[in-house]
Amino acid sequence: MSKFAKRITAAMAFTLLAASLGFSASDMPKTLELGSSAPDFNLPGVDGKNHKLADYAQAEVLVIIFTCNHCPTAQTYEERIKRLASDYKNKGVALVAISANDPKAVRLDELGYSDMSDSLEDMKVRAKRMGFHFPYLYDGETQKVSHAYGPVTTPHVFVFDKARKLRFVGRIDDSEKPERVKVQDTRNAIEALLAGKEIPVTKTRTIGCSIKWSDKREYVKKAFEKWAAEDVALEMINAEGIKQLVANDSGKLRLVNIWATWCGACVVEFDELIEINRMYRGREFEMITISGDSPEKKDKALSFLKKKEASCKNYIFDSDDKYLLMESVDKESLGGMPYTLLIKPGGKIIYRQLGMIDALDLKTAIVEELGRYYK
Repeated sequence: MSKFAKRITAAMAFTLLAASLGFSASDMPKTLELGSSAPDFNLPGVDGKNHKLADYAQAEVLVIIFTCNHCPTAQTYEERIKRLASDYKNKGVALVAISANDPKAVRLDELGYSDMSDSLEDMKVRAKRMGFHFPYLYDGETQKVSHAYGPVTTPHVFVFDKARKLRFVGRIDDSEKPERVKVQDTRNAIEALLAGKEIPVTKTRTIGCSIKWSDKREYVKKAFEKWAAEDVALEMINAEGIKQLVANDSGKLRLVNIWATWCGACVVEFDELIEINRMYRGREFEMITISGDSPEKKDKALSFLKKKEASCKNYIFDSDDKYLLMESVDKESLGGMPYTLLIKPGGKIIYRQLGMIDALDLKTAIVEELGRYYK
């Protein structure tokens, strides 16, 4: 099955699940019609200020792009959005990006191509990292503005003329892959309005992730219930077995965490590790935990893992010799727990952390290796 076919199949599966939860296409907001006036808004931005429609009254053209942090398609368009904002900044064009997504309606496994979700705080981090020089506004709290505009996917563009009448609605261009772009629809619409000409194409389809409306929170709840029901097991492993794990012939990016029930920092960070596993395990990724508890404490370690719903592969070292354990894991280790490694297929270690992980740093390392975009 092709990757495109897999994406279509996944979309169909979501549609069926959504229907089983009581959602339907008729529940989705209607996209603003061409010729309609721009709905008003007053939304918080990543700059700590609120932004209103009236703030852009002097612009000859107003471009509003509904986008988000986590969507692979939205991420592949970030640089193109930045270029649009830069190219037309001094030509009377205002560009405003709005995230419509309710962060509580985003499943963890929908974040597999990102290192962060769609909260306002996450948006601030993403905007800083990417050097956004345009307003990036948050509508995930009430989604009232997004309901008024009716975006279907991220990204989704709405271009308004000086009178704030909608003149173009649709895609940025005709391909997620920059090298394959042939038609730059949004740029063409802006150029036509600035020149006082007719826009060649006024409406197109859009491709990207669906908007995460608040009624999808039930979908998230169902996911957590499913994960909680997964089996949790704990197996013995010896030093040679650990060396083989670190050699990583799995063909997957492998996260290995050494922990123990008596290690306070291990216990504190474990929830974040479970979240990371749920985010990326649908890709070429796997997480393995190795307990440094004494073998006779296996039941205690397993009880902890079950409480944390750790349905990944879990091992417990078959010896009380902690020095041998750590030497087997990584000859560069100075000892101490927790200890976390990110290992490429073939055994190259690309991330080491003695002590508690910085979850965002680890997620970034993972997604930069796996890739942020569909290929």
